[in-house]
Amino acid sequence: MLESHQPRETHRVALVIQYLGTHFHGWQRQKQQRTVQEEIETAIAKILGYHVTLHGAGRTDAGVHAAAQVAHFEATGLIPPHKWAAVLNSYLPNDILIRASAGVGHRWHARFSAAYRRYRYTIYTEDQPNLFVRPFSWHYYYAPLDETLIKAALKPLLGKHHLAAFHRAGSKRSHSWVEVQAAECHRNGSLIHIEIQADGFLYGMVRLLVGMLVQVGTGQRTLANFTELWKAERREEVKYAAPPQGLCLLRVGYPDFPFSYDVWYDNLPKFVFSQESIVKSQESISTSFMTTDN
Repeated sequence: MLESHQPRETHRVALVIQYLGTHFHGWQRQKQQRTVQEEIETAIAKILGYHVTLHGAGRTDAGVHAAAQVAHFEATGLIPPHKWAAVLNSYLPNDILIRASAGVGHRWHARFSAAYRRYRYTIYTEDQPNLFVRPFSWHYYYAPLDETLIKAALKPLLGKHHLAAFHRAGSKRSHSWVEVQAAECHRNGSLIHIEIQADGFLYGMVRLLVGMLVQVGTGQRTLANFTELWKAERREEVKYAAPPQGLCLLRVGYPDFPFSYDVWYDNLPKFVFSQESIVKSQESISTSFMTTDN
């Protein structure tokens, strides 16, 4: 039977991707480094028999996680777009998961079609370390953190600003304008969550910003000083970046997105430490010891 030489249709496939950043040197492909982009591109090449380029919505740094990164690629073949998630997961390592895949139009782009990106940074403030929290948080126990001060520091950031103070060297971006759409801080017991949503992010922006917010939360820096610093673009005073493991790309938003909310909207679980349950446990233990002694 003669093989058909009729050209196959090319699909543009969108992916919603989760990864644990601990053992990756970031998203973007780099020589002699393990990266998320290269792992997925290698898996796709094994399936198709040729190399494709995976276009991501954003580039996360080494050690940074993603709950719903978005990317797309072009594929010619018999695999329907919605089947790519299941196929790819059988080829990928345990620290990458494709939550879903779908076909998109050829003008849709994971990076340029995005309306926003949202990051969450988690700080763990308990005195004692916790092995199960450590891979996903900054264990900050050196001084008390006042989340109300952090909330107050975040408010002036809303809107479009030139945020060169939070722009790490090495970026190829020609400007430092960022439209911050949301900036929130919530405390849940010993955990503080800082969430930032913007149309785009500067290289290293969130980690540099969190490093400064912690100085505000401990009283090392006043609210007025913090605000004046970034408005005056005094980059030389921003010396400390928060560690990468506390940061997660929470989601990427689009005006027209082929995935349901449960696939991409909020897939980063929050640890919960209930002080009430701890007190009840302590009371139960005390009662148990008293009963045993009697």
